[in-house]
Amino acid sequence: MSMMDVVIIGAGAVGSAIARELSRYELKVVVVDKNEDVGGDASKSNSGIVHTGYDATPGTLESRLVVAANPMFDKLAKELDIPFKRCGAILTAVTQEEYELLPELFRKSHKNGVYDVEMLTAEQARNLEPNISPEVKGGIYIPRESIVDPFALVVAYAENAAMNGVQFKLSTKVIDIQVEDGKVTKVVTDKGEIPTRFVINAAGLYTDDIAKMVGQCDFTVHPDKEDYAVTSEGLEEIIESVRRLLPAASPKDTITQYSGLRPVKTPEGYKIEASKEVKGYVGVTGVRSTGVTASVSIAAYVADILADEGLDLKPKTNFEPYRTGFTKFNELSWKEKDELIKRNPLYGHVICRCETVTEGQIVEAIHRPIQAKSLDAIKRRLWAGTGRCQGGFCSPRIVEILARELNVPAETITKHRKGSEILTGPNRLGD
Repeated sequence: MSMMDVVIIGAGAVGSAIARELSRYELKVVVVDKNEDVGGDASKSNSGIVHTGYDATPGTLESRLVVAANPMFDKLAKELDIPFKRCGAILTAVTQEEYELLPELFRKSHKNGVYDVEMLTAEQARNLEPNISPEVKGGIYIPRESIVDPFALVVAYAENAAMNGVQFKLSTKVIDIQVEDGKVTKVVTDKGEIPTRFVINAAGLYTDDIAKMVGQCDFTVHPDKEDYAVTSEGLEEIIESVRRLLPAASPKDTITQYSGLRPVKTPEGYKIEASKEVKGYVGVTGVRSTGVTASVSIAAYVADILADEGLDLKPKTNFEPYRTGFTKFNELSWKEKDELIKRNPLYGHVICRCETVTEGQIVEAIHRPIQAKSLDAIKRRLWAGTGRCQGGFCSPRIVEILARELNVPAETITKHRKGSEILTGPNRLGD
């Protein structure tokens, strides 16, 4: 590749948000990720909450960035055309011990600059949420706590960045970063070398591995990075804690269970800074559960760091902030569905019956700026395979469509990465 201005390592929420932010400027930027799709490892198992920062540790970088990010989501959601809802939240106290902590938590909110919280009596809490435990003693109402589709957010960041000129190299693993005379010169991957002026380490769970490549790892990341196992004991613990707040909650209402890993580090806390020892290296570490929320403000924060380090941020005159989301066939009126099918009959072929996802939507997802190339990539964009049958009916059809549209053998189509191929050879759907 030719010389790049910036290489971003990691295509999760933070890396993709940084890519979109930098796509505003006259820069050559590439994002590299070992996974076959954007979404990282931690971001795709995020809870989808857009935090206000009311309970963050006051005075920390995390508090500053989360509090700053929350009000940015109204504009961001409109520009990127993603599902976002300001539903509010109640921090509930069920025990007397929890109730006695509420005043301290209320004051903590104010210390974080979140002043629109309200103390609730038990009656007020039950009026806001009738299904809440009758044992509730009070709570704190946080009106701007919100929810977002984290899959849609990351894909939208990446698509909009790609629309504005950022390159994405997926299924590409970084194996080294070369430094000469105390300055970053290139990123070495399993697909070749990328000369660059700056490297941003936004690798989430793997930030420690990347930091070690430039001798800048003064922290440890804790989880076992490939262990996504779930246990019956863990499930029972979750059910018990949920029922303390919502007694009517039943495991029978769930479809499946999964676990996620967060890049918890020691020492804890956000650390986002340019290295003083290695010119051109910027580390973004310690971003845990608030990463999806803070991604938009982290991106701007990193851009400022790059400017301070000498990168010329010349605004583009043709930056396009708007991106159109995926067609949501099951949300259309009958008239809209009929008109869509007349324009493209593939939207009349329902592939996933549980979620009413059509062939037209799947083909659309495959040919977007960031292509969906696996079953999980289709699932994260369209929800195909997330219903009661968990892909039992639609998976073979989706494999067939992916193979046809990508012009590859069906046995090369994976669930999520190399080694997770669905077929071992030809099946009755193809030759």
